Amino acid sequence: MPPIRIFLALLLISGVAVGAVASDDPPISYSTATPVNRLTRLQQELQNGHQRLVFDESQGYLKSLLSALDIPISSQVLSFSKASKQRPLISPQKPRAIYFSDDAYVGYVQEGIIEIAVADPALGMVFYTLDQTAVDAPVFHRRVNECLTCHASIRTRNVPGVQVRSMFVDKDGTPLISLGSFRVDHTTPLENRWGGWYVTGTHGSQRHIGNLVAPTASRRAEIDNSSNFNLIDLKSRFDVSKYLSPHSDLVALMVLEHQVDVQNLITKANFDTRIARHRLAEAVRENTSSEEFVARQTGKIQAAADLLVKSLLLCNEATFTGPLQGTSSFAVEFSARGPKDLQGRSLRELDLERRLFRYPCSYLIYSESFDALPDEVKSLVYRGLWEVLTGRDTAPAFEHLTPADRKAILSILQETKTDLPDYWKPSRS
Repeated sequence: MPPIRIFLALLLISGVAVGAVASDDPPISYSTATPVNRLTRLQQELQNGHQRLVFDESQGYLKSLLSALDIPISSQVLSFSKASKQRPLISPQKPRAIYFSDDAYVGYVQEGIIEIAVADPALGMVFYTLDQTAVDAPVFHRRVNECLTCHASIRTRNVPGVQVRSMFVDKDGTPLISLGSFRVDHTTPLENRWGGWYVTGTHGSQRHIGNLVAPTASRRAEIDNSSNFNLIDLKSRFDVSKYLSPHSDLVALMVLEHQVDVQNLITKANFDTRIARHRLAEAVRENTSSEEFVARQTGKIQAAADLLVKSLLLCNEATFTGPLQGTSSFAVEFSARGPKDLQGRSLRELDLERRLFRYPCSYLIYSESFDALPDEVKSLVYRGLWEVLTGRDTAPAFEHLTPADRKAILSILQETKTDLPDYWKPSRS
């Protein structure tokens, strides 16, 4: 049987549903599907009485929620841009605090509600709120339409996701749209990062636009931000006692910026594969398939896999011209998490001299969302990574990886990732 027919036959055997293919329709059905993720598991534990959240008078449920979701306080980063549904409560004097782990984000605003975003293996990012009122059994409320306005756009790869933006803001925290803005990930030069964010840490002569309140009538070329560089204390900017930490650590910011785009690309690979699979099965049922149609759909899966491979391996990463150092314990705590190989090496080890990670391969390869990728696309991602790490793929996109980098990443994954294909296993000859 020809390969195309075999692929189509497998789709029919799998019983793929038939219907529309937008993310709010089958096979994704984002709005109506039942999420299964870290937060839904916590909600079940709360309902069963196996877990409880403690309310305090200063930050409400915040500290207890972070503990329940295993989110470190050291991950705190502070945004004073009015870029949230709670924008009236946000200003340079009352920044919004964001805390994160590999799969969850918590936003805290003084006198507001708690916002939560959680990576769901089947649905991408799912959004919730938690009222800051003391009750016996707090309930997380899922939000769809009011969140997807910003969190399902071209900036999130057109899937439900999270974005980090850098923009110039005025003394009230209002974005100055005329000065432009940047969608930030690990490829963004430091000079374009952190607009509208507080940044604590040292970075030498390297420039950025963090800690800046821009004059309303200013032009970008006229703005001098040098007085806001290498800031290690925020006490003169606002009342830090209102927050769990006095820091907005630049290392935490850089990890966050890397993480959100990789997560969005994992979701994109998931959605694109399931949608292509759905379309192919539908075409078979309706007897409208053709080799061209199959090639187009499988090509979308391959394209999503290629994008994910490049993001996992930090292609086009912005390099540093000198060392960077944060002000909190985030770097130490972050590096201590996750699996290590027999030599004690980990994909969470930080470099901070010339790039973000010592071994440029994203730790999100261990995430539940990555593990849940459909087999069709995961096999392509693993093949792509294998080709690069063994030196078979010498494309310019991967020139940043030295032979030593490739060898180390390959070895770390072989010893720490349990679902690798057989061809990844080291030769025993």
